[in-house]
Formats: sequence, C-alpha cells, structure tokens
Amino acid sequence: MNHPKCDHCDKPAVVHEVTLKNGVKTEIHLCHDHAQEAGVSMPTHQPINQLLTQFVISHSSRAKAKSRSRKTCSGCGMTFARFRQTGALGCPDCYEAFDDQLTPLIKRAQNGATQHRGKTPNRAGASVDRQLLITQLVKELDQAVGAEQYERAAQLRDRLQELNPGVAGADPVPEQGQSDPSNS
Repeated sequence: MNHPKCDHCDKPAVVHEVTLKNGVKTEIHLCHDHAQEAGVSMPTHQPINQLLTQFVISHSSRAKAKSRSRKTCSGCGMTFARFRQTGALGCPDCYEAFDDQLTPLIKRAQNGATQHRGKTPNRAGASVDRQLLITQLVKELDQAVGAEQYERAAQLRDRLQELNPGVAGADPVPEQGQSDPSNS
C-alpha cells in the first residue's frame, strides 16, 4: 500500500485532512513534526498489546451482556430482554432466573432493601410501622447478644422498652457487676 508523504518533507504523513469547499477538494498530509507545528494535537500511540487487551475486554463484556439478555426463565420462557421491554415478569420463577439482573434494580427501587416491604395502609398508620420497628430491634438485639456486644444490646433493650414495655425479651438485664435479683 502506498502511504502518502508529508506535504512539507519526505517523512510519512500521519495526519490526513480532506476538505471540500465550494465543490473543490483539498487534501493535506502532514508528518508528526509538521502536524505539531500546525497545532494539530496528536494522539499518543498505544502498544499493540494494550489495544488487543482493550478489544478483548470490550468484546467479552458485550458477550456477557448478550448471554444475560438471552437467558430464559425455566417456568415461563421469559427472557430478560423481554422483561426490559415490558417491565413485567412472566412468573414467580423469573425472580430466580434473573436474580443477578433484578437485585440491583430492586435495591435501587427499595432504597437499598432487597426485600419488598410494601406500603403501610393509611388506616393502620403508625401501629404497623411501630411493629416493624420493634421486630427489627428484636432481631438486632439477638444479633448483639450473639456477638457479645452487651452495651449495644442494652441500648436496644432500652429502646424496645420505650416502644413497648411488655415486649418479650426486653426484661431488665443486670448491669455488669450486679447480681440478678431472681437468682438470690
């Protein structure tokens, strides 16, 4: 292949500019040095191994995206691509089939939660919210006791007693160094 030479010297041209003005075609060929003199910014050359690596990475990520969109639900035959078009899943099995793709969507929609909590009916009001909070605090209390985080457990116990003085498991826990009166 015949490569053009610079218009100003005999070096190989690296910049090739073709302009068409009033039906007249003008070609400019510049070597690296003359292109810099003309104020043309020259991209840096990447080694071939970097170019090949970038190609392989982009190709494999496209292939992964393609295979994910071709994945089908064993229950109804729905594809993830079809879900994206319709916005509706075909059956309950779709949640398992598309777990990898759905989890980030659910987290985004539920402010970080991975399980749908639903909305509180207006007529139930604060009582349902309060019960959910109590349930969550009891779970945290169990975890804190299991992890031997007694200060945290005491804080959670106190918070539970404020919310519901008769809640099970919120009986007073003796402070460290004190004896339990029921053992006397």
